[in-house]
Amino acid sequence: MDRGPDWYRGDCHVHSVHSDGELTPEQLTAEALAAGLDFLATTEHNTAAAHGAWDCARKAGLHVVVGEEVTTWTGHWLALGIEPGQVVDWQYGVREDVIGRHLAEARRAGGVCVAAHPHAPYPSGDFMFPLEYFDLVEVWNGLWRSDRPWNADNEAAVAEWGRRLAVDVQATGGFQPAIGNSDAHLPGQLGTPQTVVFAPSPRTPDLLAALRSGRSWIAESAAVGLEFTAEADGRSAGVGETLVTRGATATVRVAVTGVPEATVRLHTDRGKVHHGGPATRWTTTAEESLFVRAEIRHPDGRMAALTNPIVLTP
Repeated sequence: MDRGPDWYRGDCHVHSVHSDGELTPEQLTAEALAAGLDFLATTEHNTAAAHGAWDCARKAGLHVVVGEEVTTWTGHWLALGIEPGQVVDWQYGVREDVIGRHLAEARRAGGVCVAAHPHAPYPSGDFMFPLEYFDLVEVWNGLWRSDRPWNADNEAAVAEWGRRLAVDVQATGGFQPAIGNSDAHLPGQLGTPQTVVFAPSPRTPDLLAALRSGRSWIAESAAVGLEFTAEADGRSAGVGETLVTRGATATVRVAVTGVPEATVRLHTDRGKVHHGGPATRWTTTAEESLFVRAEIRHPDGRMAALTNPIVLTP
């Protein structure tokens, strides 16, 4: 449902019976609504077979982004927002040196390109292409190959992404945004995790533009709520935005709901710099921190939510 500019919850990596999933689009629509989602992306492996199968979702007020999981020989990637009926080629690996051509094909159609589950522990799942070729990276992948919504593969992906942030922000002032998706194949998986994105509407161009800009955070479920801001000299910024501090001290605030006994960990280009409870306040300057991002953890260390950064400039 279109609520105008708002936070929209979605799952951008979903499989149905049209590839190797077990659920029909009708069943996935029901699960998406039950999981509190506003949109999902249809991303079957190397086929457009499901692109025309989602009238049920649209009638229910669930927006559907047309996509594909491009399952190459040396890593999987998501082409989101391509044309209905379009199939991006997958029959190559890193040694063929053709990935740029296929990324360009998806982008010409208006799509964004996502490095999927870069540390997946199964054949062709380990990602061999340079991550910087892609618009986004999927740092949190769901339950399909695990009985846990958070596992070591995701921990490795977040760590790798986090290490690259400082270089990206220092070099360009920007960053490669992170997203999280369920990779749902079986009942009960959809929406764990989900990406929460601030967009003008749930239309595909608006969602993709917001995802590309990093105006998003990842939650383990719709039960998790999060506010994340930085303020300095009368100005404020939220996730994915840049705060011009004009030399003033920046006050970072995080407020979490839906995670009992949550621990908030704040990270900058200096690594982990602060931890606190579900209502956390911390101060820094642009000279001390190129950016700040938040991780929300359960008492046992499992991730409950994580954000893209707020960039700080003098």
